[in-house]
Amino acid sequence: MRDAKHSKTFAVVRIFVFVLWSMARAAATEPAASSMSPTNIFAPVSTPAQSIFGLSIFVLAVTAAIFVVVFALLVYTVVRFRKRATDDRREPPQVYGSNQVEIAWTVIPVLIVVALFMATARVIASVQKASPNSNSIEVIAIGHQFWWEYRYPRLNVVTANELHVPVSDPEHPTPTFIKLLSADTDHSFWVPRLAGKTDLIPNHPNSMWIDPHETGLYLGQCAQYCGTQHAKMLLRVYVQSREDFDIAAGAAANTPENLRLWIQKPEAIKPGSLMPAMELTDRELDALTAYLETLR
Repeated sequence: MRDAKHSKTFAVVRIFVFVLWSMARAAATEPAASSMSPTNIFAPVSTPAQSIFGLSIFVLAVTAAIFVVVFALLVYTVVRFRKRATDDRREPPQVYGSNQVEIAWTVIPVLIVVALFMATARVIASVQKASPNSNSIEVIAIGHQFWWEYRYPRLNVVTANELHVPVSDPEHPTPTFIKLLSADTDHSFWVPRLAGKTDLIPNHPNSMWIDPHETGLYLGQCAQYCGTQHAKMLLRVYVQSREDFDIAAGAAANTPENLRLWIQKPEAIKPGSLMPAMELTDRELDALTAYLETLR
């Protein structure tokens, strides 16, 4: 009977050790697979996301240490004080009023909570205290049911669903500051690899910032249920080199003359453009340009 109890206890311990080993192995192999997912929260490429990731690892380490200590004490208690054949079934000695034990189980949890609070407050302050500079890009993101509108006030550009920002390298820091507005109901702007979740609330402007360190496409999602098509309100952030960003939309002023030229010969404004020339007559060009000018 005793051997059977020992076997069960050690089986539980082995399972626990195997789970810990599996978690450690997964964490070790995570960086290699990080590039496979554009929404991987474990592969941050922007300062706000890196700060949040570092905080989450710290919290996970603290809580994992607490779990290990508690589980180890539980296993020790089960093994050390298990029922034995020689037990006389009398109540064990009771200990009352142990100042050392009461101080320990009061002070240690308080210190842990204070440490977690201070670490969280430091990350929140570091993310929120950032302010725009002369090199920063300013964007106004407006959430609609169920699409995103992006406005670049300095560039006089308005686009939809695709946010284009320049890469921010250490030699040329170019953060992007985003003012968040809602046109209807509550939304939430969340691109996991770039920053944390930030809500868009009607009549209550909000803000956030990102400084992507790598070019590429980063996907996100409206993380606030905003209606029946909420799941289709996706986010696409294109991080480009500064050169590619400067020859993108906004390459020409939005005037009737440039609009007419864009329809007639796109290559004249954007060399290498794949948009075909429509081969319209002068009369058709004038009519189409006049019509497009009314769409404001």
